[in-house]
Amino acid sequence: MGKVIHKSYKPLQINPIKLSQPMGATLAYLGVDGCMPLMHGGQGCTSLTKVYFTRHFSEPIAIQTSAVTDAIAVLDGGDYSIVESVKNITRKVTPELIGLYTTGLPETKGDDIRGVATRIDYPLVYANTPDYEGGLESGWALTCTALIEQLTAPTETVDDNKLVLLPHVSLQPIEVEKIKHCIESFGFNVLAIPDLSTSLDGHLGEKQAALSSGGITVDEIRQLGDAGLIISVGDSMQSCAHVLQKKNRSMRHHHFSHLQGLEATDHLIELLLTDTGFSRPAPPVVRWRKRLQDAMLDSHFSLGQTRFLVVAEPDQLIGLCQLLHDAGGKVTVAISPVNSPQLKRCAAETVIVGDLEDAEQRADCYDVIVGNEHCEDLAHRLQKGLVLRGFPNWEQVGNQLKNDVLYEGGAYFLFECANAANSMRRHQASER
Repeated sequence: MGKVIHKSYKPLQINPIKLSQPMGATLAYLGVDGCMPLMHGGQGCTSLTKVYFTRHFSEPIAIQTSAVTDAIAVLDGGDYSIVESVKNITRKVTPELIGLYTTGLPETKGDDIRGVATRIDYPLVYANTPDYEGGLESGWALTCTALIEQLTAPTETVDDNKLVLLPHVSLQPIEVEKIKHCIESFGFNVLAIPDLSTSLDGHLGEKQAALSSGGITVDEIRQLGDAGLIISVGDSMQSCAHVLQKKNRSMRHHHFSHLQGLEATDHLIELLLTDTGFSRPAPPVVRWRKRLQDAMLDSHFSLGQTRFLVVAEPDQLIGLCQLLHDAGGKVTVAISPVNSPQLKRCAAETVIVGDLEDAEQRADCYDVIVGNEHCEDLAHRLQKGLVLRGFPNWEQVGNQLKNDVLYEGGAYFLFECANAANSMRRHQASER
């Protein structure tokens, strides 16, 4: 029998943590090299998203808007705005792809962006991502699905050395890179879609780019159909894998709910060993497994006497809670901004679909918070420990290089949580 999920039925969110589908779509398009995201909606929606991710990544974010207003939406449905926006974009830059996606206003009006896309003579992918449905994860996944559906060519040939990685939205650029490198050590040519590991990874470019710089190329997306193996990470990405398999029925697919901690990483390594026939993984992989085992022992005492609140998107929430649980930590409360079937498998005593008001009402149930920057004020007021994870994190730099996945990232995360717990206890002792 699955875990009972507590849903908040308040008429409004108080201190919300939920992010919108268009924000997830923006990140997905930024994982395509030379792509210009074009948000079909109001200027305010685009400005918020641009500032939000610019502050989180400390990088300039390329994004354009169709600048639809209430009046324009009613009078012409927004079609003219899209066409004119594409003309304006291509007059200034030459993107490899324009990524068109919607917000709530044109979706409520019922704009036919597919019909508009057929009338635009320029490489363009469209996705319906209304912000009154889903959240960050679903916006990313819907856009990934659109990229595959509209660009990837069907084929019957198979390249067994080619592997497609489908990472969920909460994986930071360095985490995608670490997973790619791990798989590549077994001899695979790995292509991630979307791929932030070479676009928003914090590298210093020659000049500020007007388009996304780095990521998977449009040509690579078109040729994904001959890959022999697909690995999806995060339950939100399973639908993308199924769409890609339709391009070539000979593709094999393996799914991982997360790649955090000893057991999940062991399963990945076992899969790669079986698939390649290798007798053992590369020496650094073996060494990091031993380090994670030692990290679990070293942090066990601190984590074992600590109660955690974890706040994150469902795919990230599942992995973080499992990693803490495996090292002896007790996740007493887990909060997700949106519902998901996988929450029933979450390694937490109480799982809530809600906001930070729900967290505040249960303040006596936890000692340390793992969550985004919106949790910072809560932690200070309640005198709780804090480990910052997820979107946004505007106070710290280097978010794109935080690694919690595989053996290496698991060790780093457990040490950080144990140190936060010890620091909290020292602070509480000094206050007495």
